[in-house]
Amino acid sequence: MSLEVLLRLGLFLGILAVMAGWEARAAARPAALPKARRWATNGAVAALDMVVIRLLFPAAAVGAAVDASAQGWGLFNLLGAPGWLAGIVCLIVLDLAIWGQHVAFHRIPLLWRLHKVHHADRDVDVSTALRFHPLEATLSMLLKVALVYALGAPAWAALAFEALLNGCAMFNHSNIALPGAWEGRVRRILVTPEMHRIHHSVIRDEHDTNFGFSVSWWDRLSGLYSARARGGEAGLRLGLAEHQDAAPGRLGWTLALPFRRQP
Repeated sequence: MSLEVLLRLGLFLGILAVMAGWEARAAARPAALPKARRWATNGAVAALDMVVIRLLFPAAAVGAAVDASAQGWGLFNLLGAPGWLAGIVCLIVLDLAIWGQHVAFHRIPLLWRLHKVHHADRDVDVSTALRFHPLEATLSMLLKVALVYALGAPAWAALAFEALLNGCAMFNHSNIALPGAWEGRVRRILVTPEMHRIHHSVIRDEHDTNFGFSVSWWDRLSGLYSARARGGEAGLRLGLAEHQDAAPGRLGWTLALPFRRQP
């Protein structure tokens, strides 16, 4: 197993354990569905995603960065830019691109069919960060690999971006509440769990806001930022309005959702 995979796996498992422990000690919201079944389903979806991605993109984004460097491909390799400068710019561009991709998955009906799998989860917690349909995960990796080649991103930047994206997603999907004094301060830079829960509201006007996975800047700059749910945290219902039953907790239903007749 490569050092890159070990680093990513160690960071992933560490953040997952911390956030799951925090949720167990001080959950922000009561559960709507049995946790064991939901976690089994979300974990199975994540495992399937990893298998598909490894089969289709054996080297993933980091491998693409190494290859681009070896071949001299990509903007920053052609310019001969310093590695630190190229890395910082690539981190920003990649984050903006994933934010834009997220907006597109809400606005384009065919892509929304795939993304609904993520939004169908009625209990948003750290496991929800793992719940993306394999077809969505594939398209997302295709975008990242293409951008890494186009930019000539340094390998360390590609690795850092993947780690930050996964870590921030697990943090802001967690069923926790930051202390009041910290919520506003952290939200100025990062997407907080309270902020992201608004994005998982059953109300379309609310779940079409707060698209960021890491920084909150893109939503603020684009006017797609919501500071507070219409009914406050206590009145916030999560998931899809048309699927407020136990079905989203089942694996077969979850994987088949994009192909079902849409309401």
